Amino acid sequence: QVQLVESGGGLVQAGDSLGLSCVHSGDTFSLYAMAWFRQAPGKEREFVAGISPSSFQTPYADSVRGRFIVSRDNAKSTVHLHMTSLKPEDTAVYYCAAAGALTSWTTSSAFHYWGQGTQVTVSS
Repeated sequence: QVQLVESGGGLVQAGDSLGLSCVHSGDTFSLYAMAWFRQAPGKEREFVAGISPSSFQTPYADSVRGRFIVSRDNAKSTVHLHMTSLKPEDTAVYYCAAAGALTSWTTSSAFHYWGQGTQVTVSS
C-alpha cells in the first residue's frame, strides 16, 4: 500500500519562500505521477502542480506558474514543491498525491493515493 507523508508547511509572510516535501513508500516511486493539490477553507481542492515519472512533464496551475517549482528525486522517493513570492491567497492545506495510471492532472479523483496534508499559512 502506497503511503505519502508531507512535511515543510508553516507560517510565513507574503513574499517569502517555503519548501514542501513528500516521501513516497510502499511501491516503486518512479512508476508514479505525482502532484500537489491544495484546499483553502470553504473551497474545493485544487490542482497546484504535477510531475511525471521521468520529470518530462511538469504542469502548473495558472495561479502558481512562475512562482512554484515542482521536482522529484526518484532515488529518494521524494517529490518537492518550492514556493516563492507567496501570497495570502496561497494559504491552504497542501496535499501530495500519487497516480499509477494518470488520466488527468487536474482532477483529484485521478489520483489514487493521498498524504495527510500540511498547512501553509501566508500572512499579509
